[in-house]
Amino acid sequence: MITAIVLIQAAADTIPDAAQAIADIEGVTEVYSCAGDVDLIALVKVARHEDLADLVPGHISKVPGVLNTDTHISFRSYAKRDTEAAFAIGLDDA
Repeated sequence: MITAIVLIQAAADTIPDAAQAIADIEGVTEVYSCAGDVDLIALVKVARHEDLADLVPGHISKVPGVLNTDTHISFRSYAKRDTEAAFAIGLDDA
């Protein structure tokens, strides 16, 4: 599974609608509105790099109000929930 973080700049008056439209796209797991240099941050999980290459320019960038995207591909997760899940594998079978 490939995880990507997509930083999105959007027209200010479209942010709520753009965020919901992006959240409804298959492969997008979470969308956050935020303050700072970007307006929205989308977390994406796809099976293949080709899926990501289709998802961002083919779907996210085409949402009305989206002005620009900047995609970052994750190499490794250091999230607590991921670490706990890795150690819990097989515990149900014990």
